[in-house]
Amino acid sequence: MADDLARIASELAGRIGEGAMARELRVAVAESLTSGAIATRLGAASNSSVWFAGAVVAYAAETKFRVLKVDRGPVANARCAVQMAKGCAELLGADLAVAVTGVGGPDPEEGHPPGTVYVAVSSGAGEVVDQHLFEGGPSEVVAHATIAALEKLLAGL
Repeated sequence: MADDLARIASELAGRIGEGAMARELRVAVAESLTSGAIATRLGAASNSSVWFAGAVVAYAAETKFRVLKVDRGPVANARCAVQMAKGCAELLGADLAVAVTGVGGPDPEEGHPPGTVYVAVSSGAGEVVDQHLFEGGPSEVVAHATIAALEKLLAGL
């Protein structure tokens, strides 16, 4: 299953790159629980140096607050995901940014069960956010969250 998820993520990243290049958009990522997994996929896609502005891995709450200008408070929620996406787009000069935050597990946090993930996209059209509940251990949650973020980013193109 891990190989299938990796293949899907790579295919999605390629499609994002094609779409970003066709529309001359710059794409960025703000990651928390995925710890750079989304950026790794995007950076490995074809011509990424043209369309991928970069990423901020803001795992610690304090990094979200200081670097991405997230309001202080709980960080495993939709508000935080939206603020992370907006902050990342502004910081990196991107037209489109995706952000992921939540609870990777194995334990609950901030009143949320493990596998609770928020994915937000910020673009010129505004912000959209989805909530997911993925099953499995932390590595499985990260893999599923990565795909969800790539799918949301592709839809934002």
